[in-house]
Amino acid sequence: MFPYDPQILAAVSAPAPAVADILRAMETIDGVCRDTDGLKWFNRLYLQVTGAVKTRIADGGFTDTDWLARLDVEFAALYFSALRSALSGGAAPGCWRAVFDRRGEAAIARIQFALAGINAHINHDLPFAIVNACRTAGIAPSHALPEYADYTRVNSTLDALVETAKQEFNVRLPGDTLPAVSHLEETVAAFSVSAAREAAWNQAEMLWAIRSFPALTARAGEALDGLAALAGKTLLVPVPAP
Repeated sequence: MFPYDPQILAAVSAPAPAVADILRAMETIDGVCRDTDGLKWFNRLYLQVTGAVKTRIADGGFTDTDWLARLDVEFAALYFSALRSALSGGAAPGCWRAVFDRRGEAAIARIQFALAGINAHINHDLPFAIVNACRTAGIAPSHALPEYADYTRVNSTLDALVETAKQEFNVRLPGDTLPAVSHLEETVAAFSVSAAREAAWNQAEMLWAIRSFPALTARAGEALDGLAALAGKTLLVPVPAP
């Protein structure tokens, strides 16, 4: 528990029906979190990603900008919900608990927290966000959709931001230099946002196909959470002191 957690809880409890509201909440989190809080580094990267996508939507070049904006809203809502549950004593998904429970561990690098958050958000949350956005739009997720083409058009922007973060966040949580650690270097280098987002779309198509079966959908969600939690714990292995 951090002394400013009530401020974070208030930020993620406020309605966020538009991308501007999402950015406002994440800016609040970024502003109150200490540098020694692992949440800060995932949230900062997510803030940069959301801002970049908002700019690309405003610049045009997409077939369905309303759908992309709706996806942003649905996606962020799942992050805010997990954080709200964790800070209020509820049950956040296991993949998010892997991140939240280690927020203050100084032996973990900033980039590890950033990527573990992305892992939870894409590998667990994103399939459900896609399904929710498609349901609102009255369409079924499919690789044949123009919305899928729009979805993949932002990959290059996201990959570039993550590659920059891999360099800028590659220090311990307090900011000191990391020793040479091969397992961390290999894990960070292998992380691909584009590949994770493609897998999330495939999962969304499967979730859509079983949407009329709540028990089966719940089990599929548990399976996604279990796999993402395992990946998150792997990403968050502390870096030993030199």
